[in-house]
Amino acid sequence: MSIFKYIKELANKREEVEAGGGEEQTSKQHVKGKWTARERLNYLLDEGSFVEIQPFLTERKNTENKVSLNGDGVVGGYGKINGKPVCVYAQDFTVYGGSLGEMQGKKIASILDLAGKNRFPFIGLIDSGGARIQEGVSSLDSYGHIFYRNVLYSGIIPQISVIMGPSAGGAVYSPALTDFIVMVEKTSQMFVTGPKVMQEVTGVQINPEELGGSAVHSQKSGNAHIVKATESEALDAVKDLLMFFPPDHNPEKVVISPPDKTDERPKLLELVPADSKTAYDIRRIIEQIVDIDSFIEIHEKFAKNVVVGFAKLKGSTVGLVCNQPKYRAGGLDIDASDKIARFIRFCDCFHISIITLEDVTGFLPGVRQEHEGIIRHGAKIVYAYAEATVPKITVILRKAYGGAYVALNSKALGADMVFAWPQAEIAVMGPEGAVSILNNEEIKIGSNPQEAREEMIKAYREKHANPYTAAALGMVDDVIFPDQTRIKLIQSLEIMYNKQEERPKKKHGNIPL
Repeated sequence: MSIFKYIKELANKREEVEAGGGEEQTSKQHVKGKWTARERLNYLLDEGSFVEIQPFLTERKNTENKVSLNGDGVVGGYGKINGKPVCVYAQDFTVYGGSLGEMQGKKIASILDLAGKNRFPFIGLIDSGGARIQEGVSSLDSYGHIFYRNVLYSGIIPQISVIMGPSAGGAVYSPALTDFIVMVEKTSQMFVTGPKVMQEVTGVQINPEELGGSAVHSQKSGNAHIVKATESEALDAVKDLLMFFPPDHNPEKVVISPPDKTDERPKLLELVPADSKTAYDIRRIIEQIVDIDSFIEIHEKFAKNVVVGFAKLKGSTVGLVCNQPKYRAGGLDIDASDKIARFIRFCDCFHISIITLEDVTGFLPGVRQEHEGIIRHGAKIVYAYAEATVPKITVILRKAYGGAYVALNSKALGADMVFAWPQAEIAVMGPEGAVSILNNEEIKIGSNPQEAREEMIKAYREKHANPYTAAALGMVDDVIFPDQTRIKLIQSLEIMYNKQEERPKKKHGNIPL
């Protein structure tokens, strides 16, 4: 018997596998404005770099499926993005709606193991109707195997989920366990309970987009970190993110070049209003400090009173945590606390230095905030900063009031360097509030209460709410000229490239979740 018979048989089987659910199902995918699993992988990965594993895997034959499910609804393996190795899977909606069965779950788990053991970033392209109901508890068990590995390798390798279609029921928890979730406008949805079940159980009528679309998760729930208009833009965002991350948790000693005259930023002198009540956009400050066009914002539309994201400083990756005076005066609330704490912990996992640009009125007051747990949520920021051992630098631009001053990487929480601009106000509260409490009676009995109040506010600001008082007590390392901010940050990172900080040995702490 000729060997060519077997060669032809193998070629036919590969062609059948690569066809997925066939032309009809592929056309339906395209009509929805969606790519197939293989088209997505071809776009994401460097040309010719994808190596598929377990292409012939299929469901057990004791199920009720009448046709073989090629690849069991998932395409996976390893390849390269910008020359760097990654492990990746893409659920194939053309094959039984990408639903997860026992063997698909095992395949994804094996790819996660490959990523974890070889210290490669892990990327999941998710497009699935959820658990394969006809496989019963076996499909649920497979979810558990994936979840376990998401947790096992958390903090070891970066994990990114891209929602490119539905993600329902148990399917949502694997993305939720990964580091970043990217969604596509109009075609991505995530929900534990779908619209049909929602209506049956609660009587509420709602469509998939209103229940769990990209706008919901990027603005309200905070589940989505990045949202893009198209699939290509979403996959480009993954490529961009990976440029900032090391392949795993082992520290990379990056020695950055010293600053020079070109690192001065005279525009900073005019970007922050002297009046502490006047709003401005912190992104304009970020643009002046980091390398040109290097800033990528995370959670852009969620908790907009703070801005977090990655950038390059002299080519070195840094994580930025910034108050945003344009929204709620940059104050900290429940959502902002969660946003900051989670970002800090990711940076610390992967040895990314943290720069905090501070202009904060405090934790936002309000009955709702108190009743819904601002104490517990705010404590997450304190915990995250105190726990982090990477280089941590704070620049106080204008206001630093109350507990928020302490929480946002103060010296007491382990900041390596704290700088302040000359107009910075560092105090228990703003001068106006302090005078109202301390001198209220005195003001009332005066002949000119308004004039007396203004004089006392001025005196309080000069005596207590200025950077030199804090600097005299060692709480601020230096009061700097604003145009020298980038230079000071570079100098600090230059000396801290080899930072080592030992902590008491323990299993793990108990962050106030």
